[in-house]
Amino acid sequence: MNEFLVIGALLLSPLLTYVIVLLTIRPLIKKAVSSFTKILMGDPYAENVWEMVSAFMRISPRIVVENSLRAAEGKIIDRPFGSPRKFLNFDGLVFSPAQLAVFPAKEDAKVEMKTVIGPLAKKPLTIDIPVLLGGMAYGLGVSEQVRIAQAWGTAVVGTACNIGEGGFLQEERERAKHLIVQYHTANWGKNADVLKQADAVEIHIGQGASAAVPARISPEFLQGKARDILGLKPDETAVIPRRFNEWNSPNDLRKVVKELKQLTGGVPIGIKICASNRLEEDIEYGLLAGVDFISIDGGQAGTKGSAPIIQDDFGLPTIYALTRAVHYITKREMKGKVSLLIGGGINTPGDALKALALGADAVYIGTAALWAMTHTQVVKTIPFEPPTVLAFYSGRMADQFNKEEAAYYLSNFLMSFSEEIQVAVKGLGKTNVHDVNKSDLVALDETTSKITKVPLAFDPNETAHMTGSKN
Repeated sequence: MNEFLVIGALLLSPLLTYVIVLLTIRPLIKKAVSSFTKILMGDPYAENVWEMVSAFMRISPRIVVENSLRAAEGKIIDRPFGSPRKFLNFDGLVFSPAQLAVFPAKEDAKVEMKTVIGPLAKKPLTIDIPVLLGGMAYGLGVSEQVRIAQAWGTAVVGTACNIGEGGFLQEERERAKHLIVQYHTANWGKNADVLKQADAVEIHIGQGASAAVPARISPEFLQGKARDILGLKPDETAVIPRRFNEWNSPNDLRKVVKELKQLTGGVPIGIKICASNRLEEDIEYGLLAGVDFISIDGGQAGTKGSAPIIQDDFGLPTIYALTRAVHYITKREMKGKVSLLIGGGINTPGDALKALALGADAVYIGTAALWAMTHTQVVKTIPFEPPTVLAFYSGRMADQFNKEEAAYYLSNFLMSFSEEIQVAVKGLGKTNVHDVNKSDLVALDETTSKITKVPLAFDPNETAHMTGSKN
């Protein structure tokens, strides 16, 4: 009997405590809310705290904070991850599901996902899925642990990672199945031994979130191993100009492409450009130079950090750039000969498949993959620090980034990404991802329809015809 009394007391004790606290706190809360409401409803507007709410309805809190940072620092602020601006994206498109007019593929059908980059190159790059990891520079951007995790994770699913404009890590090369090396404007990274280890070389001319403007990384943000790999002196600022010193005209690109093809033994050589309104001219110079692929970064692309004015107010949104590029490459009869890679704001399997349907051969993802890699490791930083302190080379918690966990979660993310795309392809009645095209899409608004040349969903399908009896 005593045991039951003890158990009953133990069960009632928390309940009684809660009731007492509630009875004590409730009047205090009511009094505080009543007092605040009277002040809110009675103070003149110029002295009222609601003035901040009203102000934030005119100018966003982000802009207020960024302007405060400008006031505090007196210099250009570097904003990570790219523009928060809401550009026109792929949300204005939906797929038209197969059912009777077109039968879905059988549930056990295998969907072909293999993708060839640079089909006319002597040594084309064949990847198992049409999704690649965008360039993230070691030292200038992310840490060594992040780069190695990316190599591991992409190798599991048979796709490629891209070293960006940073230093070359031999361990990354050993871990990666397919590695794209960038040839860029900085003084480092043009070592013949490095370039010969590439599965493809991407000549970096511009990128979406930083356009084609120079970048400078101060010595305090670039210490240790990365500085040694880049060949910088202890107090030297890392400078990435946006023009090749040896180039006097766009035609000089042809010579560089030819030299790189000879040096690498024929791996695909491409260019990476941001999307300007002279996109067709930029593409034409690439075609005349004999490139095997063209990578285009749309306005939604991410970055380790660049001036907000460049992120927000430069470059075409990805969907504009993609449709214009496909149209021009097709017009030049180079579709299927020169591969088109697109990146910038591609965050979901739906985004990726829509880009492929509009004519891209493969897509780059960056920010979405970085978030997937960090996964639950973000608990090491939140709520007092942003997750970037884990992933960035100069982040003060970079040594706590677990590369084995990151590689595991990245491979999971990419496998899930790929499997969702395969489900969608079968739902369109097809068994090859590269058979998906604009005829599988409809547009939900006139702007998206006009840009992509995809028919509006509220217009009847004029190609429909009856095959049965008219009785």
